[in-house]
Amino acid sequence: MKDAFGTPQSLLILGGASDIALATARRLIARRTRTVWLAGRPSPDLENAAVHLRGLGAETHTITFDALDSESHEAILGKVFAEGDIDMVLLAFGVLGDQANDERDPVSAARVAQTNYTGAVSASLVCARALQTQGHGSLVVLSSVAAERARRSDFIYGSSKAGLDTFTQGLGDALHNTGVHVMLVRPGFVRTRMTAGLPQAPLATTPEAVACAIELGLRRRSETVWVPGALRLVMATLRHMPRAVFRRLPL
Repeated sequence: MKDAFGTPQSLLILGGASDIALATARRLIARRTRTVWLAGRPSPDLENAAVHLRGLGAETHTITFDALDSESHEAILGKVFAEGDIDMVLLAFGVLGDQANDERDPVSAARVAQTNYTGAVSASLVCARALQTQGHGSLVVLSSVAAERARRSDFIYGSSKAGLDTFTQGLGDALHNTGVHVMLVRPGFVRTRMTAGLPQAPLATTPEAVACAIELGLRRRSETVWVPGALRLVMATLRHMPRAVFRRLPL
């Protein structure tokens, strides 16, 4: 169970090798978290992440999970919940894609959409039902400011995150007053392995800053968290900007 400050004892990460997820796990382990499940495709990165978290004192397990294999989600994630209550699920998987290539390759574009949206919908529903059955817990979903308005430079990725963003808000409403807390996290540009080599955007942030915001959001039982917070005002302006003006911006 969570303590008085909302810190989970047990954590399930979907996308277990994610830089943001691991920064969050480190922060929570330093507070109270003692059991961590890392779900993801088998890889040296996933195993190294497990070794790292064990070194911090957490009992850490890995489990094979493929976002694109929705038919397997219920059985695989069900095994985790069968081992004991999970206080927090962090949905952190996703792919950025390659906008220029994906526009020319519909199969690649569909893979971005299926990973970021379809796979996330399936996994979220499985975990939400399990959390509701146990009567408590938080589902934290990593979205993106890219979900707020389509940009020429990343509209395939942005549209997949927009779908996830809307879905998560609706899921939060559906689970209101059930004991399950749903929190949507909208980071801006985060300096991670996934964004390495890309031009850095204004108000760029770090995995550690996102982890700090997630912890604070858990304590406050926030429904939506922006990282950094200033992006809330920036995106409110951009969201209502006339389209003819918006498309001229160097975004």
